[in-house]
Amino acid sequence: MFIKVLFIYAIFVAIFGQTFCDILGREQSSGAKGYLTCEKKPAKNLKVKLYDDDRGIDADDLMGETKTNDEGYFEVIGYTSEYSTIDPKINIYHNCADGYKPCDRKFTIKIKDGYVSNGKKPSKLYDIGRIELEGGFSGETRDCLN
Repeated sequence: MFIKVLFIYAIFVAIFGQTFCDILGREQSSGAKGYLTCEKKPAKNLKVKLYDDDRGIDADDLMGETKTNDEGYFEVIGYTSEYSTIDPKINIYHNCADGYKPCDRKFTIKIKDGYVSNGKKPSKLYDIGRIELEGGFSGETRDCLN
């Protein structure tokens, strides 16, 4: 009798186990790195956040956050569980050449699908290169609550 129950349980897990894991989502990771400058000098201590861009009514998932170092360099990685492939993006917050305007300037860089990995640690990072923050960016907004 015990063997029959164990056999039925094994079949149940084999059939439905993966389905339950898929419903909960699978761990996926991504990340980015690069240098930020302001007026041709390293942009120090700027906030960079990594999100999974959830479209619709679902709020974006914060996956990771960091600040630029003394050379303006940052590296941010993170992971989340999602049923479908994640849509990672980084938000960069700064006040470069901004005068006395309220709130931070914010712009977004979308990370390509090829930089999404299974598991908690990305296999490679999206390299944004070196970005000068002095000028404006397409889609740039202001954010007072970052």
